[in-house]
Amino acid sequence: MIVSDLHLHSKYSRATSKQLDITNLEKWGKVKGLNLLGTGDFCHPEWNKELKNNLTGEGILKSENGMDFVLSNEISLIYTQDGKGRRVHVVILAPSFDVVDQITEYLLTKGRIDYDGRPIFKIPAFELVESLRSISKDIEVIPAHIWTPWFGLLGSKSGFDSVEEGFKDQAKYVHALETGLSSDPEMNWRLSCLDKYNLVSFSDSHSFWPWRIGREATIFDMDLSYRNLLNALRTGEGLKSTIEVDPGYGKYHYDGHRNCGVSLSPEETKKVNGICPKCGGSLTIGVESRVEELADRELGFRPAGAKDFKKLIPLSEILCGLLNCGIATRKVWEIFNKLIKEFGNDLNVLLNASQEDLNKIVGEKIAEVIIKNREGKIKIKPGYDGEYGVPLFINKKQANLTEF
Repeated sequence: MIVSDLHLHSKYSRATSKQLDITNLEKWGKVKGLNLLGTGDFCHPEWNKELKNNLTGEGILKSENGMDFVLSNEISLIYTQDGKGRRVHVVILAPSFDVVDQITEYLLTKGRIDYDGRPIFKIPAFELVESLRSISKDIEVIPAHIWTPWFGLLGSKSGFDSVEEGFKDQAKYVHALETGLSSDPEMNWRLSCLDKYNLVSFSDSHSFWPWRIGREATIFDMDLSYRNLLNALRTGEGLKSTIEVDPGYGKYHYDGHRNCGVSLSPEETKKVNGICPKCGGSLTIGVESRVEELADRELGFRPAGAKDFKKLIPLSEILCGLLNCGIATRKVWEIFNKLIKEFGNDLNVLLNASQEDLNKIVGEKIAEVIIKNREGKIKIKPGYDGEYGVPLFINKKQANLTEF
């Protein structure tokens, strides 16, 4: 199986780790259990140099230590269409450095590429697709985190009500949609207009740490080649399943106003007419409300041929919640490293390790919660207006974790 995270960033993107380089991507990608990564930020001139110095091949590139990469870049499109300001993020996949150089030349006619790994352009989404297809038909454009309020294709603040509205006659060349942290496939299945698109999940990680990289991923069952990857994204053939976080974990699942500490469900938002009850300002309408607004099906509907998915809270989040300590503390790392040493990688712990084997390594209490996570039984206090959701561990106080 190919376990992929194709939406990542480099140290040249804003608000990212300054150690986010190829060495750390491949090291921590393997710890996570990933075997195919996006490079992120391929058009940034400094990162482009590093990629060319560290990766070899074409289509699927290899690092010195054997990690497979695909050339990728997130682009921010901010423009006006139909009298409304639009903000749409897309992920671009490219087959070679030669094509990347041509993409970069095109983007330079529209603005700068040297100030941020995720640059901003006043290019309508449909124009971008048309222009990139004139460079190479093997370029793939994937709308990123499509439901987030500020920068999602279908987001509440500046998006559209359909893929066709945003991409116009170029919508036929959009084949896959990224669900984003605040939605999962089940939520997207509620819109019949999305049935024709393949749903993918990636982390949008700004660091290499295992609670960020690969927290969402897409699993392919195919021989690894760029041609097969394109075919899987475009037809669904070979696209097996996705790994998602619980949507409540995402930063924009519920409606809310972060400055006032107000978080509301869609039903509660309707009662206050979308107005913050504390300050009287407008609430940021989150993903669940937006899906509800556009849905033409009830929750629980599953389209024919829909791919499976698994909802998981990152392992480090589970450990720090149980231990009531910071996510990067010694206590968490000690247990995390024991588990990786025994089971090989993070995702293998979360998805495959038996409760009996987990009991031997970390004890019954932690093992029980890891299994509950696998079964989707951990409750989440939903995220809102830029705040991550919080896993709730009801029995944490009863857990005997003093040995760690």
